[in-house]
Amino acid sequence: MRIDKHGDLFTNFFTNFYHQFKDPTHFLFLSFSAQQAIAVANEIKKAIKNLSKDVEKIAAKNEIKINYKQENKNTMETTKSTTETENRYKLEQIDWKSMSNLGLTKERLEKMNVLEPLLKGYKTNELVPVTLDLGTSITKMDARLSLQAKEDGQVVLAIHGIRKEPQLHFKFFGHEFTKEDKDNLLKNGNMGRVVDLTNPKTGETIPSIISIDKLTNELIVLRTTLIKIPEEIKGIKLDHQQKMTLSEGKSLYIEGMISKKGEPFNASVQFNADKRYVEFLFDRGTANRQLEKQDIEVPKAFRGKELDTAQFEKFKEGQTVYVSGLVDKKGKEYRGYITFDKDTGKTDFSFDYPNKLKEKAQPKEESKTQVAVNSEGKTNESTKNSKEPLKSKQNSPETEKQQELQKKPKVAAKSKGRKM
Repeated sequence: MRIDKHGDLFTNFFTNFYHQFKDPTHFLFLSFSAQQAIAVANEIKKAIKNLSKDVEKIAAKNEIKINYKQENKNTMETTKSTTETENRYKLEQIDWKSMSNLGLTKERLEKMNVLEPLLKGYKTNELVPVTLDLGTSITKMDARLSLQAKEDGQVVLAIHGIRKEPQLHFKFFGHEFTKEDKDNLLKNGNMGRVVDLTNPKTGETIPSIISIDKLTNELIVLRTTLIKIPEEIKGIKLDHQQKMTLSEGKSLYIEGMISKKGEPFNASVQFNADKRYVEFLFDRGTANRQLEKQDIEVPKAFRGKELDTAQFEKFKEGQTVYVSGLVDKKGKEYRGYITFDKDTGKTDFSFDYPNKLKEKAQPKEESKTQVAVNSEGKTNESTKNSKEPLKSKQNSPETEKQQELQKKPKVAAKSKGRKM
């Protein structure tokens, strides 16, 4: 059974019913007369309640024997694991030789926790360093990755590089962006309405929503038939009108939601085509930014290195944690210090302990007065009437007599000669 947590009871039931109708190898079909229906049903119910094996006897007695035939090679075998049936692609479909030319290996993708999303047919949720060796030149770039199947069934790697800005000045699958469309995309990352896009190969008109990939500035399309709105958001059950608003790509303001810390808050939400779920528009305004901080999830791993319990406890409190066993792009191990910034939700890394970097050179004792007067504008009894800056290692201003003496040239003392 495949249950969509964002779907309703009706949709979940018929989706599974249709799936089993096409390939009903998971269920047994029983046959008995209409007069026996209630009696048999009660018998099965009683056996299940008592955890009795009588259910198997009832099934064996009334089962319809059907010889299911595999009509095509694409039909999945029932013995396959749940993980395999959930994945869109298989490991053996990936051309690992071509991947290695890009500096990518199975082990590295696993360590970065991006291999599973790739096999499921999603883009990586973070940028991955890619090295492209062209023989005469080498190009290095950060990009999101995804697997795509060509018409001949070959699985290839798609590299979604970072763009300087989204391309909004040209037609996009037949759609010309209005000023309002551009403003919404640049402000929220979502266009905010459904538009008809044209498939260039088939000419099919597809109602879709458009969002911007915030990591690469790439325009992302999602057809409206794939939009699934949850029943509730942060404890607030959505009514029919609210669901319709979100399914049309519009933003929706919701009051009384409950954060992970159990605190109520209000915020605008909108369906994002890239993430394929309803996101919070927290970056619009100071109040929403503060609410976003409440729901920031602290990562349990850093650059593929899993933090132990003690490290994670310190890390999520904002303390600096020492981490070893990190691996760079060339496969060499290194170590350093990480600190979690609760305000931004980002992790700061340093090879040296951060406190050492923040230490400033302190002036020597004999120069503290000089620093206070010259740099900080402070005064004391000896300096408040002086208009001249203090010199190095000077704690009080010079008198006129001292200044005159310093202006006179110094004469070397005469030698008295050597006594015999």
